[in-house]
Parts: sequence; C-alpha cells; structure tokens
Amino acid sequence: MTMTLPPRAEAASAPVAPARRKPRRSPVTWYRGGGLWNLLFLLPMIFVFFFFSWSPIVQSVIMSLQKTNLIVSEWVGLDNYVTVLSDPELGRAVINTLYFAVLALLFGFPLPLFMAVLMSEVKRGKGVYSALAYLPVVIPPVVAVLLWKFFYSADPAGVFNTALGWVGIPPQPWLSSATQAMPSLVLEATWAAAGGSIIIYLAALLSVPPELYDAAEVDGASIWRKVWHVTIPQLRGILFIMLILQVIATAQVFLEPFLFTGGGPAGATKTVLLYIYDKAFRNSLGGDYGEATAVSVLLAIVLAILSWLYFKLTNRWSTS
Repeated sequence: MTMTLPPRAEAASAPVAPARRKPRRSPVTWYRGGGLWNLLFLLPMIFVFFFFSWSPIVQSVIMSLQKTNLIVSEWVGLDNYVTVLSDPELGRAVINTLYFAVLALLFGFPLPLFMAVLMSEVKRGKGVYSALAYLPVVIPPVVAVLLWKFFYSADPAGVFNTALGWVGIPPQPWLSSATQAMPSLVLEATWAAAGGSIIIYLAALLSVPPELYDAAEVDGASIWRKVWHVTIPQLRGILFIMLILQVIATAQVFLEPFLFTGGGPAGATKTVLLYIYDKAFRNSLGGDYGEATAVSVLLAIVLAILSWLYFKLTNRWSTS
C-alpha cells in the first residue's frame, strides 16, 4: 500500500536549495558593466555640486578659525567660537529667534492645513481660491515687507489702525513696541509663506481615499472629526516634513526683522541671522567675518542635529 503525503508535507520534506550567493563585484566587472562611463557622465554634476555646495561649507569652517576682514587674515583657532558664545547679544538673539519660531509654529503651521481643508470642501471655484492663496508667494518678499510696513504705520490714519478704529480700539504702535513688534513680524511672515504650504496640502489631500470620508460621513462625523480621524492620520508624513522645513526656515529668519525694524526696538527683534549680519557688515572699520562665520557654523550644526533627531524620532511614526 502506497502512502501519499499531502502537498504541504511533501514541500516540508523536500530539501531546501541553498541560496545563491551574489557574485562579488570586482573592478573588472564594474568596468565591463559600464561603471566608467557612468562615472564620466556624473563627473560634471559632482564637480558643480562640490564647487557650489561643499566648497563654501569647507571655506566657512576655515574662515571661522581665522580673524579676518577678507583682506588680512590671522589664524586664531577656536577664539572666535569662545568670543561669540560668551557674547550676551548672541543669547538675546537666540531667545528672539526661538520666540519667533514658536509664534510662527503656533499660527503659521496649522493655518495652511486649515485653509487647505476648507478649500478642498468647496465644490466650485477651487482654482480661483488656490490662485488667491498662492498670490502672496508670487509677490517679491521685499515688496511684501515694504507693503506691510505701510500697513503697520503707527499713525491713526494707518491701514490697520484705521480698521481697529472702526471697532473702537485705539491706535497701536505695532513695530515700535517691544511687545508687539515680533508678533507683527510673525503675522506678515505667515501671510507670505502660507500659500506654498496650502498648495502642497491641497495636492496631498488628493491622495486620501475618498471612501474614508464617505465612511466617516455615514457615521455622522462632522468636518472637524473627519479632519482629526481621517485627514491628519493620512497626511502625517507630509505634516512631519512640513514641520521640520518650517522649523529650519524660522530659525533662519532675516528679511522681516532686517526690513521692518532693523532688530529694534531695543533689540526685541534681533534674530541670529541679523546678529551674523551685524557682525559681518555693520562696522565702518571692516566686518569681523571670522566671528560671523563662527556663528553661522554653530547654527548649521544645531540645525543638522535637530533635523537628525527629528527624523530619527518621527521615522517610525510616519511609516507605521
């Protein structure tokens, strides 16, 4: 009597073939596979990338170890770093930059997502609303700042003060007040940068399966519950990327404090990049480029560590 094994038993009892090892790549196989031609095609791009990206970084690190005004240079080692780290002005600039970043994240990060969700719910005229939302990005940044500077006029006849007068609020000093200057800068920066984020979120919303919204609507979920339970979980990868990009951008804010207030009043809006600018250029006897570059290198290191930690912590959340 012949005993027939079931298919699973036969598969289990069959010998497993050893995994084939990948052949080792030698210089000869690399050459025969066209590696030399690939390298020749990549050389121009590698050269351009090194010349315009890595070469300035290396030169900045070298300059940060020198006492220089771009004419006369003297090697001082880490003295520039010791000097700037012991400067109380740098501490004040760091605090102002953190204050700007926190305000920009509180108002500038959720607002574009909120606007994008509202625009995605509109049945007609989405193109018009998208164009209007992106319009501030098209306006040159310097023109936008000068326009808002006119709006922020402390005169009672100023644009914003006139609007406040309609509801019985007295004129505000805006840019000349140490407490109101930074929020005023954040308001303009949020208006100027929100358009690009809105367009990105609108494009990301197209990838959300519509059946998820249909199921939530059948369950009686409101628009806010749909946003919380459907939209945000589906867009968390995009949200993580946009968050770190905004943190990096706010840490390098320069245009608004430079054109609005010049760092005033009383240093209330002097940021790290404005501190670097003052070190390098606001000196009639020649700027201290070594100390300015040292602060730039420190800022780059801090942002690189922050970005690495951020992606390390959020990598599991964005892929799970």
